[in-house]
Amino acid sequence: MNLLSVNSLAKIGREVPLFTDVTFGLDEGDKVALIGRNGTGKSTLLSTIAGLLPADEGKVVMNKESGFSYLSQNPLFDTNDTIRSHIFKSSSPKLSVIRAYQEVCEKMEGGVTSSLQKEFDDLHLKMDQGDLWNYDSQIKSILSVLGIHDLDRKMSELSGGMVKKVALAQVLVEDTKLLLLDEPTNHLDVTTIYWLQNYLAKTKRALLMVTHDRYFLDAVCNNIYELARAKIKTYHGNYSEYLEKKETEAQIEANTERRIESVLRVERDWLMRGPCARGTKAKARIQHDMALINREKFQSDKGFTFEVAGRRLGGKILELHNISKNFSKGYAESSTPVLKNFSYNFSKGEKIGVFGNNGSGKSTLLNIITGQLAPDSGSVVKGENTHIAYYQQNPIFKDPEISVLEYAKEAAEVMKMNDGTSLSASLFLDRFGFEGKIQHSPVKSLSGGERKRLYLVRLLLSAPNFLILDEPTNDFDIFTMNILENFLTGFSGCLLIVSHDRYFMDKIADTMLILEDDGSVSGYVGKCSEYLQYRDMLEEEKAKSKENQVKEKAKSEIKNPPEKKKKRSFKEEQEFKLLEKEIEDLETKKSELEESMASPDFSVSSLAGKEYAQVEEKLQADYDRWEVLAELG
Repeated sequence: MNLLSVNSLAKIGREVPLFTDVTFGLDEGDKVALIGRNGTGKSTLLSTIAGLLPADEGKVVMNKESGFSYLSQNPLFDTNDTIRSHIFKSSSPKLSVIRAYQEVCEKMEGGVTSSLQKEFDDLHLKMDQGDLWNYDSQIKSILSVLGIHDLDRKMSELSGGMVKKVALAQVLVEDTKLLLLDEPTNHLDVTTIYWLQNYLAKTKRALLMVTHDRYFLDAVCNNIYELARAKIKTYHGNYSEYLEKKETEAQIEANTERRIESVLRVERDWLMRGPCARGTKAKARIQHDMALINREKFQSDKGFTFEVAGRRLGGKILELHNISKNFSKGYAESSTPVLKNFSYNFSKGEKIGVFGNNGSGKSTLLNIITGQLAPDSGSVVKGENTHIAYYQQNPIFKDPEISVLEYAKEAAEVMKMNDGTSLSASLFLDRFGFEGKIQHSPVKSLSGGERKRLYLVRLLLSAPNFLILDEPTNDFDIFTMNILENFLTGFSGCLLIVSHDRYFMDKIADTMLILEDDGSVSGYVGKCSEYLQYRDMLEEEKAKSKENQVKEKAKSEIKNPPEKKKKRSFKEEQEFKLLEKEIEDLETKKSELEESMASPDFSVSSLAGKEYAQVEEKLQADYDRWEVLAELG
C-alpha cells in the first residue's frame, strides 16, 4: 500500500534553493533515512512533507487511511497540558477509548457512583471489542522504557530532553502507519537508543527519518536518501551499503572527470587555433565543447585530517579527590547521591567515555570538573599547564550580531599544526563547512546545528590540551562528525566525552567510566559497544541464575512435597455446615434490619440499631471461623 507520494517538491533557502524537484514515494515496510550536511534542508523537507511548511513548488499526497505521526527537533506543546493530555491528544479512535478508560478508572478511585459504574462498563466493553488491552500494555511499556511515569506532571515543568521524550512517546503510541522523525535519538541515553533501534527495526510502520546515528542507520533503514546540491539521490540498502556505493560512485565520477579533462585539453587546442565557425559541424563541436567546460564538475567531500600543535601537559594533569554530589534525581523528591566518593587521576593521552542513563549525573560530573558546579564534598586539583576546553550542550553567544569569522578569531587568528604549518581562522572555518559568504554572516543568522559547529571550531582554535565534550554530536551532520573524529583520533591531550552516539564513542574512547544508579562510578577498559555486550551478558546470566533457582526450588518441592492438608474432623465438618446456615440466616437478618432502619418510621431510640451492631459482630466472627475451616478442605 502506498502511504506517501512526494511530487516535484521545491523550497527556496536563504540565497539558493534548498531542494528542487524532489520526487519519491513510500510504501508499507519502507524505512528510509534522509541524510546530508547541515543546512541542506533535511528538516525543512521533513516539515514540508508533514504540512508544517508550505512548498514553493510541487505537492505531497498522504494516504488518509494510514495517517502519519511527526516528531520535530523542537516539539511544541501547550504549557497547560499534562503529560497524559499531550500524549493522548491524537484523534485516533483507539487512543480516545484508552484515554477515557484511564480517566474513569482514576475517578472511581475517589468513589463509585452508578453513572461512573455505567461509564466504566461501557468503556470496558469497548476495550474488549477493540482488542485494546494489548495496545494499552504496549503504550505502558513504551512510557516505562522512556522513563515517563508521572503522567499528571505539567509539560511546562519538564526539561528540554524530557519534552523530546514525551513527544517521541506521543508519535510511537499513535495509531498511524507512517512515522516522520527528525533526530529521534537526540536527548536519549545509549540504553534507550538501543531499545528504540530495535523497536523501529521490528515495527511494521513505514519510516522516514533524519538522524546522524550511524549504528542506528545500519540497523533500521533499508534505503538511504541523500540530499545534496538541492537534489535527492536514492541508495538502496543500509548505511554500510550506502558507503560502499558512494565509494564506487566517487571512483567512477573521478575517472569520468579525468577523461573529460583529457578530451577538453585537445578541444581547447583546437579552439585556440581558431577553426572556421561558419560550418555547421564546427558550430556543433564548439557548442559541445562549451557544454563540457560549463558542466557541473564532480566534487568529492573534502577530507580533513589534521593534528594541532597542542599545549604541553605537565606531570599533574587533573585529579579528583573523593567527589560527592547529591541532587534530586529524576522524579525523586528527596536528595539522592549522584556522585559518591569518586576519585580519579587523569594521565596524558587518555580518551575516556562517560556512560550512564539519563539523570545518572554525567553532565554533573563534567560541570564539577570544569568548576561550573561545586561538589558537596571532595576537591578538584588542576595542573598548572592544563588548559581545559569545555563543549557544552547549549552554548551561549553573548553577541549574536558578530560575524562568524570574528567570533572564531576571538579564540585565535591562526591554528598551528604539528607538521609546522599554520591554518588561518578563515581556512579552519572553511574546513568545517563554513565556506564563502557565510563567514561574514552574523552568528544570529545560523541554524542551531551551525551555531554548535561554530562553537566547536572556536574551542578547537583555543588549542586546548584537555578536551571535555558534552554531547558533541547532537545536531551535527555525519560529515562534521567525521572531521571531529579525525581530529580527536590524533589529539595528544586528554579527552573526556559524554555522547549517546555509540559509533562516535567506539571510534574515539578506549576506556569507560560507568555512572551507576547509586552514585558510585566504576571503570570498564574497552569500547562502548563492548560494554553494552558485556552488560547484556551479565543480564542474561542473572536471568539464567534466577531461572535455575526457580527450577531448583521446583525440584526440591517434588523431592520434599509439602505435608498434606489436614482434613476437617467429623465434628469440624458439622460445625462448618452449621456455620454456613448461621451465616445465611445472619445475612438475612442484617438485610431486614437495614430495611427497617431505612424506613421513615424508624426511631433513633429503637433497639434495631443495637441489634444491627450485634448481628454484624456475630457475622464477622462466623466468617473468620468459616475461613479457618474452609482452609482445611
